[in-house]
Amino acid sequence: MTAASATFKKPSPYSVFRRRDFSLMWTGQLVSTAGTALTSLAASILVYRVTGGSALSVGLMLMATAAPSLLVGLFAGVIVDRYDRKKIMIITELLRAVLIVTIPFLVDYSIIWLYVIVALTSAIAQFYDPAHESVLPEIAPEEELAAANSLLAIASFGSTAIGFAASGLIASAANIDWAFYIDGLTFLFSALIIFLVRIKPLDVHEEASVAMVTRNLRAGLRFLFDTPILRSLFFVYIPVLIAFGLSNALLLPFALDALGATEFEYGVQEALTSVGFVAASLLMANIFDRMREGAWIAIGWIAMGVLGVIYSQATSIPFAIFLVMISGFMNAPAAIGGRLVLQRNTAREMRGRVNSAFFVARDIFFIIGMGAAGLADYMDVRLLYLLSSVMVIIGGVLVLFMPGLRQDRLAWKRSLALLRGAPAAPGLGTGRAATLADADVLVGLIPTLSSLSHAERDTLSSHSLVIDVPTGTAVVRTGEAHDKAYFILKGRAVAGVALADGSYKVLNALLEGDFFGEIAALTGAPRTADVVAEEDMSVMQVPAASLRGLMSNPQFSSLVLETMTSRLNFVHSVQLPRLSTMDQDDLRDLRTNAPGLEG
Repeated sequence: MTAASATFKKPSPYSVFRRRDFSLMWTGQLVSTAGTALTSLAASILVYRVTGGSALSVGLMLMATAAPSLLVGLFAGVIVDRYDRKKIMIITELLRAVLIVTIPFLVDYSIIWLYVIVALTSAIAQFYDPAHESVLPEIAPEEELAAANSLLAIASFGSTAIGFAASGLIASAANIDWAFYIDGLTFLFSALIIFLVRIKPLDVHEEASVAMVTRNLRAGLRFLFDTPILRSLFFVYIPVLIAFGLSNALLLPFALDALGATEFEYGVQEALTSVGFVAASLLMANIFDRMREGAWIAIGWIAMGVLGVIYSQATSIPFAIFLVMISGFMNAPAAIGGRLVLQRNTAREMRGRVNSAFFVARDIFFIIGMGAAGLADYMDVRLLYLLSSVMVIIGGVLVLFMPGLRQDRLAWKRSLALLRGAPAAPGLGTGRAATLADADVLVGLIPTLSSLSHAERDTLSSHSLVIDVPTGTAVVRTGEAHDKAYFILKGRAVAGVALADGSYKVLNALLEGDFFGEIAALTGAPRTADVVAEEDMSVMQVPAASLRGLMSNPQFSSLVLETMTSRLNFVHSVQLPRLSTMDQDDLRDLRTNAPGLEG
C-alpha cells in the first residue's frame, strides 16, 4: 500500500452542496426562516404598539411562543421517531401557512388572537423542528456534517437578517399586515421544497399507542441522561437559555427606551446580528474541525457574555448595533457546536426524542427568562441586560468543566497521538468465545437490536468473540483487509484518517453501542480508517458470515446499511482507490440478503 493511497485531500466544505437533497433543504430553510423572522419581529412590534410600550406584554408574547412545548414537545419527539419525518414536515409547514395569514383578520377583533395563533404555530413547530434536525445526518455524511451544519446555520439564522430588516421597514413605512402574508407564502414554498427532498422513512414495526408513546419517551430521556456529553450539554444550557430568554425579550424595550432607537433601527440591529452569524458560519465551515465542539461552545458563550456586558452600558446606537453584530458572530460557533454534539452522539432512532427534550428544555428556560423581562417595567433595563450577560458567561465557563464537553487541548492531542501511532501500535488479542449474555448486553446498548429473536442472538454469540482491548491498541488499521466487524460493549475508541499533509483528521469518537468495520466485513474492501482504543475497551468481534446472516432481520439490516451508506459516501468521495479490491460477489450477496434492497 503506497503512502498516497493511505491519505486523502480534505474536501471543500462547500462540496455538500453537490448533494441535491442538502441543497434543496438549505434553500427551503433559507426562505422559510426569512419569513419566520419577518413575523417574529412584526408580532413583537404589534404587541408593543397596542399595549402602549409594555415590556411585560412583549415577554408574554414570546412566552406564548415557548409555552406549547411544555404540553406537546416531548411527545412530539416520540411521534417524530415513529412516523414518516418527511410527511410530518410537509403537514406542519402547510398548517403554519394557514394560521399565519389569519393573524391580520383576527387581531382586528382582539390582540388575544395574536397570542393564540403564536401559541398554535409554536405547538406545530414542536413536530417540525425535531424532524428537521433528525434528517440532516441522513442527507450529509459524517465527514461533511460540520460543514453542513455551518452552512445550514446560514440558512437558519442568516436569512433572519432579511426578515428582521424587512419587518422594521414594513412597520415604519407600510401596513404591518404584509409581514404575515409574506410569511404564509414562505411556509408554502418550504413545504414544496421538502416534498422534493428524498428522505428514507423510518422502518417502524410497532403500532402507536399510549403505552408505546410512554415507553419510547422514557427510553429517549434515559438515553439522554445516560450519555455523559448529552447530559452535560443539557445542564450547561440552563443558565444560558434563561439568559437568552431574558435578553431577547429585553432587546426591543432596550433599543427603544434605553438607546432611543426607532423601530427601523431596531430591525437593522436584529438584521446585523444575523449578518454576524452568517459571517461566522462561513468561517466555521472551514475551521470547525480544528477543535472539539465543547471548546467552540465555551468560546462562543463567554465572548457573547462579555459583549453583552458592554452592550448593557452602551449609549450610542451605531456602537450598540456593532456590538450586537459581533455577538451574533460569536453565537455561530456555540450554536453549531451544540447541534453537532446532539447529532454525533445520538442514535438515529433516538434523534427525535433527544432533540425534543432539548427543545422543551430550551422553551422552559426561555419562558423563565422572558417572564423575568417583565421586571423592566419596574427597574432599570440596563441592569437586567447586564445580569443576563453574566449568566451567559457562567454557562460558557461551566462548559470547560463538564464531562464530555470538557475536551481540552491535551485530550485532543492525545487522540491525535493515538492515531499517529496506529501503524506501530499493538493489535488485538485472541479473546474468548462470546456468550448469549454478551449478545444481551449488546442488545441493551443498541435498542434497534431488540428485534433480534432468541435464535438470532444465539447465532450472533456462537460465532463471535469478545476481546478485551487495552488503551492504545489499534483495533483496525487503514488499508488492512479483514472480514470482521466490531461492536463496542464497553469503553471508548477514536477513529481517524491520515491527511495528505501528514496530519490526521479525527472523524469521531466511538462509544458503547457503536460499531465499525462493517464495510470491510460485508464488501471485502480494505479498512478505510484507523480505530484506536482511547481507554480500556471490550468489543464483540463478529465475522462477515454471521453479519450477512443477520442482515435478513429488517431492523438490523436497516441499522447496518444506513451506517455503512454514510461511511461509503466518505469512501467514494475521498478514498476511491481503496475500493479497487471490492469483491463484487460480496456486494451482490449483500444486496440480495438486505430486505427491501432488491431491484
